[in-house]
This record gives sequence, C-alpha cells and structure tokens, in this order.
Amino acid sequence: MATTRYTANDLRRQVGSPRSKGRENKDTLCRNVVIYGNCRYEDQGCTFNHDQNKMSSSQTDLTSKKTFNVDSPSFTPAGQPQPPAKKSTFSSQAASAAPFTPRGANVTPNLQHQATTETSIFNPAAIREFTPQNYDIGNTNSANGAAQDGVYSDPFTSMNSLGPALPPAGQFNPYANDHSTMGGSGATFYPQHGSFPAGLTQPPNYHLYTPYDSYRQDLQPWQRSTYDFFMPEKMREHMQKKMYATQQVMPNLGLPQLERWHSLVPLDTNNRKNSSSFGYPSWMYKAQNSRTGRHYALRRIEGYRLTNDKAITTAMKEWKKIKNANIVTVHDIFTTREFGDSSLIFAYDYHPLSATLQEHHFPSHGPRFRAPNFIPENVLWGYICQITNALRIIHSSKLAARCLELSKIIVAEKDRIRLAACSILDVVQFETNTRSVLELQQEDLIKFGRVMLSLATNTLPVHLNNIQAALDSLGTKYTSNLKEAIAWLISPVGPGESKPFDNFITGISTQMTAFFDLALQDGDEKESMLARELENGRVARLLMKLATITERGDLAGMQGWSEAGDRYQLKLFRDYVFHQVDADGKPRLSIGHILNCLNKLDAGLEEMVVLTSRDNDNVFVLTYRELRQMFERSFNELVKHSKHGAPGAN
Repeated sequence: MATTRYTANDLRRQVGSPRSKGRENKDTLCRNVVIYGNCRYEDQGCTFNHDQNKMSSSQTDLTSKKTFNVDSPSFTPAGQPQPPAKKSTFSSQAASAAPFTPRGANVTPNLQHQATTETSIFNPAAIREFTPQNYDIGNTNSANGAAQDGVYSDPFTSMNSLGPALPPAGQFNPYANDHSTMGGSGATFYPQHGSFPAGLTQPPNYHLYTPYDSYRQDLQPWQRSTYDFFMPEKMREHMQKKMYATQQVMPNLGLPQLERWHSLVPLDTNNRKNSSSFGYPSWMYKAQNSRTGRHYALRRIEGYRLTNDKAITTAMKEWKKIKNANIVTVHDIFTTREFGDSSLIFAYDYHPLSATLQEHHFPSHGPRFRAPNFIPENVLWGYICQITNALRIIHSSKLAARCLELSKIIVAEKDRIRLAACSILDVVQFETNTRSVLELQQEDLIKFGRVMLSLATNTLPVHLNNIQAALDSLGTKYTSNLKEAIAWLISPVGPGESKPFDNFITGISTQMTAFFDLALQDGDEKESMLARELENGRVARLLMKLATITERGDLAGMQGWSEAGDRYQLKLFRDYVFHQVDADGKPRLSIGHILNCLNKLDAGLEEMVVLTSRDNDNVFVLTYRELRQMFERSFNELVKHSKHGAPGAN
C-alpha cells in the first residue's frame, strides 16, 4: 500500500497556529493538537478548534494520515525520486533464514547448523574433556619404571608416588647440561622458559656477558681489547655454571637429613632401579657436610645390611691412600636408616655438571637411545691413557677397580674422565667374594676392553654379542694400533695365566707421550689465563681499600674525615683515575688508563702526577710513591679504629 507524503505547506494550510491572528477559524483544528496532542494556549485565547471530534471530513482524513509517530516516513523534499517503501517489521519467514556467513570464511555446513542450534540451549555434556597435548597416557610409568597396562595414572599426582628416594618424574634438574628444560617423562607439561620450582632462582643469563667490543682483526698489534685482561668467556661461563650448580638446592623433596649431611639433591637422570652393577639398587645425591661446609657426592646402596664392620674399615684404609687425577676420591663410608631402610652410603668428591660416558656418548630420549655420534680416534686414545693411568695406581696398590662400566665413569670437563665407583664392591662383596686380587685385576682389563670397544663401535655393552665381528669392524674406521690395543685388553686368558699390564703400558707409550704433551699445553694455557686473573685480583683489592677511604663520611667523631689531610689528595686521585673528561667535556672511558694508574699506585713509582680539584682552585703535584704512603697511612688508621673501637666511632 502506497503512503501519501505531505509537505510543510500542506500542514500549514490544513491546521492553524495559535499565534496566527489573521486566520482565526473555530472549525480549523489547532496545529499543536495535531502535533503534540494538546495546546498550552487553549486557555490563553487560542481561537482554533481543540476538539478533534469536531473536525471536517477533509481534516479528519488528513490528520489520520499525517499524525507523527514512530512509523511516520522521513521527510523528503519535493521533486526528489521516491525510494520504495520499507517494511517496518520482520516477517515470519525471516526467523528461519540462514545465518550470515562472511565471504571467504571457511565454515562447513555442519558447523553452521551446530552454531544455529546450540546458541539457544547450553548443554554442559557436549563440552569435550580437556586432554594435555603431546601426552601418551599409555606410556605413563609407575614408580619403579614399569608401565601399567590399561591403568590411567594422573601425571601430576603420580609424581608423588615415587617415594623419597628420587625426585618425581619431570622434576627440574639444575645439574643437567641443558638448564633451560625439565627432565623426565613429564617435561611436556612445563614451559620451556620462566618456570622454576619454589625456592629456586632462575639461572644467570650468561649470554649477557658475551664480548661486544672490537674484534681482534680490527685492532692494531699494540692495541688491546677490554676482554684481553680477563679469562675467555667460555671458560668463565663454564666455571660460573659449576659454581651455580654446586650452591643450588631443591627444597621440599622429602629427602631426609643425615647425621652429618644436609641439603640432599638427587643427581640421577632417571628413576629406574638398576641393580646390575652392585647387586643392589643405587642412587646418587649431592649433599653438604655440616662440619666442613663442603659439597660431596653420596652414592646410596639401597637395602644393604652390613654384617661385618671390618668391611668398611678395610676399604677406607686401603682406598683413602689412592690419590689420582682419574679417580674420584672416597672420603667416608657409613650406614644409615634415615631413608626408611638399611642403606650403605659412600661419600665421594663432587664434580658439578659431570655426566657418565653412557650419558655423554649414548644420550637417551625416552625409552630409546638416539644414534650416537662418531668418536674421533684421538678422543679414544685420551680415554685409554686416562683409564690406564687410573688402573696403574690401583693395581700397584694391590687393589682392583671392579667398576669399569660406561655408567660408572664420569666426564667432568672436555674429554676428562674419572672412575666414580671404586671401593663399593669391596664392601658389598666383602664376605661373598672368593676370587683373588689377581683375578679381579685381570677382569678389570677385560672390562676396560669392552668399554673401549663399545665406544669405538657406538654400541652399548649389552648389545656386544659378537666380539670378533665388532673388532673386525674397527679396521674401517680406526688405525691398526687402536684395534690391537682393544683386542689385547678384551682377549681372555687361561686358568692360572695373567696378562702383564706393564706390557700394555709399554705398547701405548707413543700415545701416552702425545697425551702427556697435550696435558702440558693445556696446563700452560690455563696458567696464562690465571695470570690475567691474578692481576685483576690485585687491582680489586686495591680498589676496595681505596673505596673504604674516599667514601667514608666521618671517623671516630671527626666530621668530614675523608675531606681532610691525606684523604683529600686521595679523593683527587680518584677523580683523576675514574672521572676524567676530554677537551669537549665528554667522559673519558679508558680501562687502560685506569689499570695503568692503579698499577703505578700499587708499585709506588717516582713518576709525577698532577691532581686538580673540581673547582680548579687547588692543584697538587705528587709522585705515586707519596700517594702510596698516604694510602697506607689512611687505611692503617681505619684498621686501628676497627680493632680498638675508639669512642664515637661508626
């Protein structure tokens, strides 16, 4: 139905204004009544009609069409094209229309239908249960490392069932090589960065100390970089990591405190019990001695009941005499029941950030081993020379190592190995061992050969089923000397016979000499690096003494002690060393100037130096020898007051 539109002039002609004096007509309807429904001038003399029932037929038809309401069309000037009329309400068919889908959106019809039907009704049962990503429920391990078929174990609650012996699965291990990740099967539940257990602080950002100064090729031969005065960055970072790992603790682990040991931290990288080496499950801990404050590595033999105290006393007497660079020294052997059972504890030297040969060359990821890397021949010869050095001192003391396994030899630094489980079998098998020392020493040589063959063939010892085939494969990768050495070690001997170990040492004398030369070169390099830090230590002590003098306010009731006497010249010397500016007033930052001045002060040279106050009113010309004397007198005065405690002293 078309809608009739009227202009403003039509309204003026059909209705009257209360202020219109020239067109008074009682039959004309008042405009205010048409627009507002009433007229406020009705009682003030408005002459127009205010009763809509008394309108004429033409006015009635007009007002019925022109009454203003929400459905009234918008005003359109005359002469403009009239748009088609729009419906003011939605029809019943609009409710069943398809939902709007943006062009280009990848929405399937099923999802559209689901979105249409589920918007009106909320169904909690339709919500999917949350499942952690990248987690295989079937691979959840129990406390002893065996999988439970068909039983779901919550990874967050099952970690507490491992017992007090080891940290839970996925526990943060600050002593691993990679400090940015979590160890164990639950590692996927933890973020890679920024999440650390309670009581632990984030490891230092070692990369912030990376040198950013000029490269060596950009400097002249007589120039020095700032980092030429300090040890190399990699060595400093490695030492800082070792110190950080030594001091780090892991609270709330549920581990007991022993009689003379506290702050126990597990060092094992897995929670599987393995009794193949000693006949009993064994665990490793880092602990601090409450008497000396030093850190040690404790190896616990679980479930061992000591029946003869002579086993401990004999082992301690013999093995404490062994001092060798390739053997981890044993310091104490004792028993305890603090773990809830009868345990035997061996206290060894602690070497932070160390890993076993098996972990170093056969890294594992989950239940399987990753493909090991090829080991260069010079590295294998280095291992042979070091193990030979350890066995030589052990066999000469009429003892046997009995611990030559990949999991019982640790690598602390680059290619530096140590035997880490000596003396354990001497105690555990004290009464059950029936073999002589010579037989045990011959067994050491065979185990020695199996370890080297395993490393050379990249095969775990348990998989070395065909020894001869493994030896034959060495000829394609290594020299005949290495193959012959391993073959001599691994070859068995007849009953009552023995292989003289001195003959083996003679046979590898060339490699021993080469390794000895490399060790001497490494010692010379580290000594030169130590010389750099030696000077830095001397300068640091000088700076600390100078700061205690120049930065002190008063002493023994004397106000402004550092501003009077010899201290004033020392403060000017401090400005001369650290606060120099160039001709443009810019700070002069030269570590060479600072070290040069401090070295001259420490030596007390006769060289003259001009010291000027900041306001240029005072100028002193002194020698470094005189400054040295002032320095000593001022510091000795501080020492005297610190010892005797003068009245009024701070």
